[in-house]
Amino acid sequence: MPSPIDLRNPSRPIHVGVVLLNSTTEMLDIAPVGFFSSISRSFLKDFPASLCPDELKAQAPDFVFHWITETGETPASLTGSMSVVPTHSFITCPQLDIILLGAAQFSYRASETELAFLRKTHESCAALLCVCGGFEPVLSAGLLEGKTATAPRQLLPMLRGTAPGTNWVDKRYVNDGKVWTTGVLLNGLDMVVAFARSVWGGKGLVEMAAAFGNWPERDVEYRDDDAKSH
Repeated sequence: MPSPIDLRNPSRPIHVGVVLLNSTTEMLDIAPVGFFSSISRSFLKDFPASLCPDELKAQAPDFVFHWITETGETPASLTGSMSVVPTHSFITCPQLDIILLGAAQFSYRASETELAFLRKTHESCAALLCVCGGFEPVLSAGLLEGKTATAPRQLLPMLRGTAPGTNWVDKRYVNDGKVWTTGVLLNGLDMVVAFARSVWGGKGLVEMAAAFGNWPERDVEYRDDDAKSH
């Protein structure tokens, strides 16, 4: 099923959902959701024109943010002894347009209920953004079969053997269809700006927000990191 929303020209608020599994989620994996907030109409409306001209404010989308767990009741656990009070359960959350999924604990394997929810939301969303180990439940749900994806660099040799149905490449982030995957946790920051440029790109609001927030712009092939190691 194609997404019912055109993210570039939405006719309604864009629903962004952070999906939190029944585990502990790496807080830096889900930090990239902040980029959507930084380009939102509600965030920019009070900026002076010297920082954000009216013509850029006019480009700002409306976003609604949702924090989703299976039951929607118990606070979700994040690393650093943090927690998030969910706004919705798998049953009560609205249709999601952009989904962000971070890494759970290394030994955690998503339940069939969680996998079913990911399959359902992937079918109707516009984009599924997986950061670091967030690829694993998406892989288990069968959503990376036949796709090109990436993962933490240290895991790629193993994944090429255990999940040969996916073309695993060594990059900071990869997009194939609706699905975006990244290397390790901070590559989510690289990825979300690349995603925003692909949707709302050009010399406009996204570029202003990326520069104002000093979001990273690193080589997708890791050439900058590899050069440092030699």
